[in-house]
Amino acid sequence: MAEDDQALLLRLFTSNYTTLKGRLARRLGSVEAAEEALQETYMRVERIERVGAIVRPLPYLFRIAVNTASDLRRSEKRRLQRSEIELLLQLEKDEIDPERVAAARSSLRKLARVLRDLPSRQRTILVATRLEGLTHAAIAARLGISTRLVERELKRALDHCRHYFELNDPKPFGSTGSAASKE
Repeated sequence: MAEDDQALLLRLFTSNYTTLKGRLARRLGSVEAAEEALQETYMRVERIERVGAIVRPLPYLFRIAVNTASDLRRSEKRRLQRSEIELLLQLEKDEIDPERVAAARSSLRKLARVLRDLPSRQRTILVATRLEGLTHAAIAARLGISTRLVERELKRALDHCRHYFELNDPKPFGSTGSAASKE
């Protein structure tokens, strides 16, 4: 584009800035987004070296502004995605923290110990409800006992675990402790 044509396009842009901003704001749903896109549009028009004859310069400028807004929106999405990835990587690093790994292993050893101390049927019922997610009726059918007995054995198993952790570790698994452990 000849320098005179570029200057003419820039003058047209500045003299119609308010109109362009209004149309673009309606299109984008945000005055701030429209202003940002128009700032970038102005810089893009300044960088244009050559272009063919422009029959309708105002719609041409508006199209540049719309394309610029789309580019800015895509750029913002990529920036958000990168920050989300960085956050996930940070979470992964936090989870690999040696102190947390050691504490988790210690808690698992304590849990294994308390489970070993349970009578076989209580252990089976506790694992079936908490790990396998089975209902009391399904456990009763599997073991050939009543659902009432499943409920009693589960209560005994949970009481045993609670008692063990209150005596040996008032804050199991990194929790803040239960109301019973604070008494």
